[in-house]
Amino acid sequence: MKIDDLCARDWSFLAAKESYQEAGLVLTGLPLDLTSSFRPGSRQGPQAIRSVSEGLEEFSPYLNLDLGDCPFYDGGDLLLPFGNLHVCLERIEEICRLLLTDEKLPVFFGGEHLVTFPVIKAMLDFYPDLAILQFDAHADLRDEYMGEKHSHATVIRRVSELVGPDHVYQFGIRSGTRDEFSFGHNFTHFYPFQVLPGLESVLSALKGRPLYVTIDIDVVDPAYAPGTGTPEPGGVTPQEIFRVFELLQGWNVVGCDIVELSPVYDPSGITALLAAKMVREALLAFS
Repeated sequence: MKIDDLCARDWSFLAAKESYQEAGLVLTGLPLDLTSSFRPGSRQGPQAIRSVSEGLEEFSPYLNLDLGDCPFYDGGDLLLPFGNLHVCLERIEEICRLLLTDEKLPVFFGGEHLVTFPVIKAMLDFYPDLAILQFDAHADLRDEYMGEKHSHATVIRRVSELVGPDHVYQFGIRSGTRDEFSFGHNFTHFYPFQVLPGLESVLSALKGRPLYVTIDIDVVDPAYAPGTGTPEPGGVTPQEIFRVFELLQGWNVVGCDIVELSPVYDPSGITALLAAKMVREALLAFS
């Protein structure tokens, strides 16, 4: 099985190379949008990110690096059947296993946050000591949501069951149920309302460990990122998120996703531009 058998390519992210074989990192869109609990539309996220990426510079002044020197490939969007969540999750796990088998560092963009669950299932077979770094407005620690175990509202609870809650680090959380906050405080590494102080305090303990970074665009305040399905006032600034990539540069990041962009709620396109810039920073910091 090859990536072209699983994905469709319409156009590529800024400065993507033409050779999959020579790439160290591979971008893949995961347009899953089946459990969004408030406002749907995240299936349109990957193509929106690609379309606005042409408005960026290839050079990052934050990292002093250039996409022209970064060997990455854009595989397109994973083909997912509408309405069949079980098959969608299986296909996401399959594409992640393919990339890891081919010794690529996967960078995914969603799509709703549930895409992280099958990705981590695949990752664990390659990195059993994996630590999860979640940047998000919402805890996503519900055991079920409206009777469903697999939802974007339960994704980190399911992930914690895979890796163990002590391997989950949560930053910027400012929304959830009382039970979710209790679970976070008691079982995960839980840093509500803060991103940079929390991350800086744990980095030394994570030295050398394989890290998976999952970023929900709603960790950023909706004043800067209105184009998301569950906007939550009181978030961080884009500058704080760009600093996250600086702090993680040179660490053992083995995969990343940026999820929950819903461009239909942002006619100006500023949220898609923010997500595209975050993708650029991720490619450069983790290459």
